[in-house]
Amino acid sequence: MPHHSRLSTLVLDCKVDDLAASTEFWSRALGKPVASPDQDGDGRYAELETAEDEPIILLQKVGHDARVHLDIETDDVEAEAERLVALGAKKIAFIKRWWVMEAPSGHRFCVVRQQREPFGPHANRWE
Repeated sequence: MPHHSRLSTLVLDCKVDDLAASTEFWSRALGKPVASPDQDGDGRYAELETAEDEPIILLQKVGHDARVHLDIETDDVEAEAERLVALGAKKIAFIKRWWVMEAPSGHRFCVVRQQREPFGPHANRWE
């Protein structure tokens, strides 16, 4: 069955006790207002305001070293993960509703369910 995918989110993984200071820094550094200082009410996720045609910028409180990773959004998480495995990626872990993957280059990224509607003209269609 065909499915779609596109770059969705730039995720700033922050190894911090309190995400607020990191959120404030990145908001000011990028000139993007804070859209949600505590997305899930648990202090683990904050989002900066971006335009409809820009990737989402998400800050995530993590226990591993700080890094930036990408999220690929799709209307079929399993099909997209399998497509990427066929290209050489590895499935690392399924968490809640998404796959943590590793590219052949060693970069981690996530395959997540569709974050924004509609996909529009820049989405990839895979058969």
